[in-house]
Amino acid sequence: MKTANALDADSLGLKSVGKIYRNLGYEELFKHEVDNGEGRVSSNGTMMVDTGKFTGRSPKDKYFVKQDPSAQHIAWGNINKPVAVEVFDELYQLVTNQLSGKDVYVTDGFVGSNQKTRRNIRVISEIAWQSHFCKNMFIRPTEDELSSFAPEFTIYNACKVVNPRWKEHGMNSEVFVIFNIEKNVAIIGGTWYGGEMKKGVFTMMNYWLPLENILSMHCSANVGSEGDVCLFFGLSGTGKTTLSTDASRRLIGDDEHGWDDDGIFNFEGGCYAKTINLDPGSEPEIYQAIKRDALLENVVYDDDGIVNYEDASKTENTRVSYPIFHIDNHEPALKAGHPRNIIFLTCDAFGILPPVSKLTREQAMYYFLSGYTAKVAGTERGVTEPQATFSACFGEAFLPLHPTAYAKLLGEKMAKHNVNAFLVNTGWTGGGYGVGQRMSIKATRACVNAILNGKINDCQFETMDIFGLQIPEAIPGVDTSVLNPRNAWADKFAYDATAKKLAEMFTKNYEKYITRGADYDFSAAGPKV
Repeated sequence: MKTANALDADSLGLKSVGKIYRNLGYEELFKHEVDNGEGRVSSNGTMMVDTGKFTGRSPKDKYFVKQDPSAQHIAWGNINKPVAVEVFDELYQLVTNQLSGKDVYVTDGFVGSNQKTRRNIRVISEIAWQSHFCKNMFIRPTEDELSSFAPEFTIYNACKVVNPRWKEHGMNSEVFVIFNIEKNVAIIGGTWYGGEMKKGVFTMMNYWLPLENILSMHCSANVGSEGDVCLFFGLSGTGKTTLSTDASRRLIGDDEHGWDDDGIFNFEGGCYAKTINLDPGSEPEIYQAIKRDALLENVVYDDDGIVNYEDASKTENTRVSYPIFHIDNHEPALKAGHPRNIIFLTCDAFGILPPVSKLTREQAMYYFLSGYTAKVAGTERGVTEPQATFSACFGEAFLPLHPTAYAKLLGEKMAKHNVNAFLVNTGWTGGGYGVGQRMSIKATRACVNAILNGKINDCQFETMDIFGLQIPEAIPGVDTSVLNPRNAWADKFAYDATAKKLAEMFTKNYEKYITRGADYDFSAAGPKV
């Protein structure tokens, strides 16, 4: 066990401290989780924990301290909300008071597999499983690297405390996730959800890297035997993790990457996969990655610890984190060259978009800035019919800078490296949600395989009405009747009306980018109403 004699309360920013458990091994963490009563062990030895009433992120409770120079770069608004220095200082005291005088878990890790730009991250918590989560998700330093490790950014996770003065502070609730960029510190209170730490660090990389002319991306990535890299952009539930985890290709990473002059590099050392309806037949690599050292969140299980992955009674957002080496066919370097293909994934619950279409560079920029997917009935309280969701760059919730800063870098890199772009719909066909059916993973994989092996470039294409997308007339392994989505609908008039409705949503959403100037006005590449 590493208690790190060099660490003390003062070096951790605490008033006092009990035992310091620094970078425990997996078996040690497992013992602490069991001894502390933090979770249950599944039938195959995987630790299972519940994250309380918060089973997802709390985006309305995320804030940045408003101070220069960072205030000059941040795109303030509903996504990036300001908080005063004085409020941060008060809550920082609340958080450090909670952690002081207790046994704490200190987790040190790297974010970014390119040593030129990686950051040293430290997380301090009083919960063993949160240390386990960070050990899974961040890049694990070697013993030699730990001996000289100095944190460049620190997260204090005091999930047990809440802000009693949140109304006086003008905040959304008693929960808070606050970033102080100038102090290189983040504080968390009121939520136990592990993803707040992961996405908090991702948010900071999305601040740091573009200012260095490096593109940060909410995407998964894999690489073929010939070094051909593919990026998969997409919001939660669109298939990023599933489709990038492919036995025939090495996985670089499933969620967060950078693109610099050397190529693509993973930010993380692990994966964070959804497990709802997880099927070993269609997602064998992810299913097999759930074993000792993985960490299951909010799953339902019986008295024998057998998990029911179909049970969403706790949440639709059941998750598992695991170190990337649980995927046999991963890329050990966690990085590769420049991409040959980019795939934008969307789950279109309206059943309008084709299963696959080839994009021009202008269309790629339009759909990247649009970041479209759709919520379906039942996934959130109050959602009774499909709702369009537009999240810029397929990850607006994590972008401190204006979305056009990321779009500019993407366009430049795509042009420089001659990258192909495609739109893949993993949503509905033959009708919208409740009428049509969800695109099968098998059909979607066939579309993706045609992109990866280049066969799609040999196809004959037809132009889709209204959206102007180029649709292949035939793809091996895909029923030709679904390639043009209008043909899959029994009621063609209903299709036309719904297509017009969706096109209007795209157009309305994109209006905010037209005002940014001609460099970002790709509206001509969007749908025509």
